[in-house]
Amino acid sequence: MHPNFRVSCGVRVPLLALLLAICALAQQTYVTRFDLFTGYTYLNSSNVSLAEHGFQTQFGVRPWTWMSLGFDYSVSQGNLTITPNLLLPALQQSIGTELGYLASIGQVPPGYQLIVPAGSTTQTFAGGPQLAFRHWRQFTLFVRPSCGVIKEKATPHPGDPIATGVVAQLAPSGTKNDSTEFYGVGGGIDLLFSKHVALRVQGDFVRDHLFNDLLQNSRNTVRLSVGPCFNFGKNIAVER
Repeated sequence: MHPNFRVSCGVRVPLLALLLAICALAQQTYVTRFDLFTGYTYLNSSNVSLAEHGFQTQFGVRPWTWMSLGFDYSVSQGNLTITPNLLLPALQQSIGTELGYLASIGQVPPGYQLIVPAGSTTQTFAGGPQLAFRHWRQFTLFVRPSCGVIKEKATPHPGDPIATGVVAQLAPSGTKNDSTEFYGVGGGIDLLFSKHVALRVQGDFVRDHLFNDLLQNSRNTVRLSVGPCFNFGKNIAVER
């Protein structure tokens, strides 16, 4: 046997054993059956200038240490902005024709741009699996599919008589409600302070198409949240 090979093995084998021992010591040995999260959430859909702040909660059951099954709910409030270029082509053409006629009779000021701000309230409902990586004692990483239903209520606040007339055609009741499915991906980290208390920081990136009777394109929505997570129930790590 070549002497360099003997020296290499003599170094690598103890080093490998040490690394395996460190990994084994670092892995979490106490994993509860249930977890509950409550915290602050921020919701953003940039193409409609949507920005909302609110509350999110999650409840999970762990059949295994590496997976949870749970339910997720959030509610947030804020504002969004609608401009003609976001609307369906037929609506854009109709509004353009109307504004052109009003301009021809001097009812539209020079350089006028139609912008309709609106107050908004959004709720999300989701459920499904979440995969956890528990190879570190002080924190847990997790990923999940983000699939569910999103519900939104928009209340337009037109700032001039022209916008008021357009809103009366698009939302005669003064509000617009819609709900649709969403899909995407999410994940985050739990910073473990004890066996039962952690700080959760997480985010979700999803695709949805609310108000598809008005808006021509689907939109990307980002939700970020942070808050305490409480772990309780028996230790299922000893059942592995």
